[in-house]
Amino acid sequence: MRRLHILCEGQTEETVVREVIEPYLLSSDLYVTWSIFTTKRPAGGPSYRGGLSTWGKLVSEIRLLLGDSSITVLTTMLDYYGLPTDAPGMATRPSGSPHDRVTHVERAMADTIGDSRFLPHLVLHELEAWVLLGHEALGELTGDDTLARAVQAIVAQAQGAELVNDGVSTAPSKRLLRLYPRYRKTSDGPLVIAEIGIDTIRNACPHAAAWFSAVATALKQEP
Repeated sequence: MRRLHILCEGQTEETVVREVIEPYLLSSDLYVTWSIFTTKRPAGGPSYRGGLSTWGKLVSEIRLLLGDSSITVLTTMLDYYGLPTDAPGMATRPSGSPHDRVTHVERAMADTIGDSRFLPHLVLHELEAWVLLGHEALGELTGDDTLARAVQAIVAQAQGAELVNDGVSTAPSKRLLRLYPRYRKTSDGPLVIAEIGIDTIRNACPHAAAWFSAVATALKQEP
């Protein structure tokens, strides 16, 4: 049996992994596990989970997980938007497309960790980009056709959900909240993603598609 472990940024990512990605990837010789990034481990008290602040804390979590020899491949579900500025590659990103820039950072992260089992993945630009794809599902969930059309227009104008940018007020989650203030990240997001399915995401999001393909390749290569 091969084991894929996914380190999640927060509760929303964990829910998507558990309810959507794990069933999609599950096979007779593969099982998927996951955990939420631990921000603090106080002595004698409960751990705090979710949210990235510094690369140092993230790298400690990654190395701790890689100490588990039962993990065949370790990957991540972290947002590119809001990634700590001290993460490898952030200061040397090329001036090309968002896909070139995020891939540059992922490669730098992999090089820094230096373990063939580690396959970093940053959602471009954040998980809500996948939610934007599901404009019809979002309209049905909220009963608001106007919202559905507005979300569809955002993706069309950007020429792709992954190209909806990472500005402080224009990132996918910020746009959703502006259009629908009652948007609940941890419940509405996973529901929409589950409704559209991973194949729709792979067909519309090149970076996400490359990640799923890279995971499959890495699992085959690892003994």
